[in-house]
Amino acid sequence: MFSSSAGGKKPPPQEMVQVDRSDAATPFWRAPQRETPPPPKKTTTRDPGLVVGASYSHADMLRFDTLNVSGRPRTPPPASSATHSSHPGRSSTTSPPAKTSSGLSSPPLKSYMNFLSKTNDDWNVDEADEMYGYDDDDGDDFGLPSLSNMKRRTKRIEAQNKPGAGSALSPDDGDDGFGGLRTRRYSDSADIAIERPVSAYPLPKKNEGKILRPQYKEILRDPANALHLINHPSVPANALPKEVDAINSRITRINKFKKILQASSIPLSDLRALAWSGVPEEVRAMTWQLLLSYLPTSSERRVATLERKRKEYLDGVRQAFDKGGGGGGGVAGGTPIGSKGAAARGLDEAVWHQISIDVPRTNPHIELYGYEATQRSLERILYVWAVRHPASGYVQGINDLVTPFWQVFLGTYITDPDIESGMDPGQLPRAVLDAVEADSFWCLTKLLDGIQDHYIVAQPGIQRQVASLRDLTARIDAGLAKHLEKESVEFIQFSFRWMNCLLMREISVKNTIRMWDTYMAEEQGFSEFHLYVCAAFLVKWSDKLVKMDFQEIMMFLQSLPTREWTEKDIELLLSEAYIWQSLFKGSSAHLRGPASRNPSANFQL
Repeated sequence: MFSSSAGGKKPPPQEMVQVDRSDAATPFWRAPQRETPPPPKKTTTRDPGLVVGASYSHADMLRFDTLNVSGRPRTPPPASSATHSSHPGRSSTTSPPAKTSSGLSSPPLKSYMNFLSKTNDDWNVDEADEMYGYDDDDGDDFGLPSLSNMKRRTKRIEAQNKPGAGSALSPDDGDDGFGGLRTRRYSDSADIAIERPVSAYPLPKKNEGKILRPQYKEILRDPANALHLINHPSVPANALPKEVDAINSRITRINKFKKILQASSIPLSDLRALAWSGVPEEVRAMTWQLLLSYLPTSSERRVATLERKRKEYLDGVRQAFDKGGGGGGGVAGGTPIGSKGAAARGLDEAVWHQISIDVPRTNPHIELYGYEATQRSLERILYVWAVRHPASGYVQGINDLVTPFWQVFLGTYITDPDIESGMDPGQLPRAVLDAVEADSFWCLTKLLDGIQDHYIVAQPGIQRQVASLRDLTARIDAGLAKHLEKESVEFIQFSFRWMNCLLMREISVKNTIRMWDTYMAEEQGFSEFHLYVCAAFLVKWSDKLVKMDFQEIMMFLQSLPTREWTEKDIELLLSEAYIWQSLFKGSSAHLRGPASRNPSANFQL
């Protein structure tokens, strides 16, 4: 129950709405409201029975008691803003208009439409004074505050309570945002963020270091040279007959791939047929590059093509980040530039800022993606792709799509196949990182070329796939489709992320890599076959979903129990998807169904 003032008068806007745990009408986080000037602060003791914003168990994991709900600390402008600003046209004294509250009407719909609006390329934010800050970076599809955001707010509140906090802030007391108060680390590596907050990166242990292949220079020149270095697994002396058969089957399969890949002219049809059931990790990098048409099928053209494409990417990086470098926008004599460097180099601040937010949140549970070398490489890939594709620009979710390429291509140069932990890419030769980065960029470009209408304005490709998923589900499992409609669950509320991120938020990176083996073996794997995979994925949970109400359905679909999935689970999912594609692909009358609706009839993007 929302708190209100006595006498039936309309209460003044508050910084955060307080919700009673037992009578909460919605589990979703409500956006704060502002007014100028803010109401006077009152020193009151918080009721431990109340939580702020959320009313279910997720809130219990967050330390809400440390929040100051009567007033929100404002991030003061940097000291250099008096002389120059890195964001022209913005005024630090202008207060944003107060947000209008819509009460309790359709909170899930409103939350998800806000989520959809964030994926457009205009990066509009309701509050202009926080456009380049991390303060409201909640990082949750429902709008729930992330644990990292709660920690940042707690630090700011503690800093304000310290004596003299208003005049002298320690370097660690500022926020993580652009233009915040944290001590900045200057970079001369020609990457996106010239000035970055000091970050804590994982440090690899010496006994965990991965070994670089001694023949890495030959592999850089021609990936086919790695085929001669494959070591077949040995059969243990005490192995069971079933294990011996599995090892022998794997050796046979690797040899089949080697025979195709070592041909002077590679037959793609044979390679696709063999790759559909999975690609051994020893030959995966070269197979992917061929199936995406990045590498030519002719062995005579392979070396020259790789050299040309990698040089083209590196030239593109220099052009993107070194604009105006001679006029004070670069690093002269090793001296870091000032806060005007980004504008001087001609960077699109809105794009690179959003990328710099998303990259540290990419696969945060995997050590490999926590290293600085990895994050800088991903930032360059995403920014160069964005500026080369102005029709869509960078859209949140593309940062996930580049990681399978980066991980697979990096593994080509490492003897240990498990590179997700214990290896800092920054310790590798520069030539290796440049090749991995360039190859990842071009393969990402090839992938996105087939689904670019997923990321242009209004994202019509995703709307079509969501509508097709709804109709396909009605044909496969009518009971589930009717139950979702009865509970007012719109498919776009849960399947948008499935289409936007290609299920990468639902399954692990290793399982995604196995799934992409089949996607690349399909002629239209990412644009068409993915739809049938999503249908099989949804129907898999039908027995549980039909017993849930709206809130339970949404929470279940946002946190599916796939953590323990193995390649066998992925292969079963792909097999089911192949069955649905065989039955319904090309049968538009069956796919469409009698109750087909316009996907945008109830949603205005």
